[in-house]
Amino acid sequence: MSLPSTPGELARCIDHTLLRADATGGEIERLCAEALQHRFHSVCVNGSRVELAYHRLEGSGIRVAAVVGFPLGAAESDVKTHETEAAIDAGATEIDVVLNLGRLKDGDDRFVLRELRDVVEAAQGQVVKVILETCCLDEAEKVRACRLVVESGAHCVKTSTGFGRSGATIEDVRLMRREVGPGFGVKAAGGIRDLSAALAMIEAGADRLGTSAGVAIVQALHPPVL
Repeated sequence: MSLPSTPGELARCIDHTLLRADATGGEIERLCAEALQHRFHSVCVNGSRVELAYHRLEGSGIRVAAVVGFPLGAAESDVKTHETEAAIDAGATEIDVVLNLGRLKDGDDRFVLRELRDVVEAAQGQVVKVILETCCLDEAEKVRACRLVVESGAHCVKTSTGFGRSGATIEDVRLMRREVGPGFGVKAAGGIRDLSAALAMIEAGADRLGTSAGVAIVQALHPPVL
C-alpha cells in the first residue's frame, strides 16, 4: 500500500491497543474516546473489556478487536474456540489469536491448522488475525506459519503480541508480505512507538499497525496547530 499522507489515512491503519493486565475501565473508556476522536480502525482489548469497548463505540464504525489465547498461545484449542465465541457474543468484530508456537515447532502443522480453522469458524465470519510471535521463530517456521494461516481461512498475519522479547521488525514484515501475497492482511505490532517506525512498517508491507502510541503517531504526521 502507498504511504498515508494525512493523519486520517494513517489512523485507518491503526488498531489502538491497550492489553495491560492492570488496565482499568476508565483507561479503556479513554482508549475508546481517543479512537472516536482520531478515527482509528479499531481498539484492541482483552476479552473481559470487549463489552465495555463495544458499548462505547457502538454505531461509530470503529471496530472492536479481542485477543484470544493471549499472550502465550499455548492454551487448549477448545479454550481458544470458547474465548473467540465469547468475544464475538460480547461485540468483538475482529479476533487476534496467538498461534500455538510449541506445536508449530514440533512440526505438528495438522494440529495448528485445525486449531486455526476452529477459531475462524467460531468467529462467525468476522476478521481473524493470527499472531506469529516472530521473535520465537526461525525463518523456515515463519514461512510455514504464514502458509498455515492463509490455508486456515484467517484474514491476516500479525508479527507479535508486544509481550515477547522483541516486537515487529522490517525484515519480518517483508517476509510475511512475501509469503501471504498482496491481497492478504499483514499487521505489524510490538514496539511501534513513533511515526518513523509506523511508516517504515507500512513501507515494508504492513497494512495494519497495532500500537498503544496511536495518538502520538498520527499527531506527528501533521502536528496540531496550537
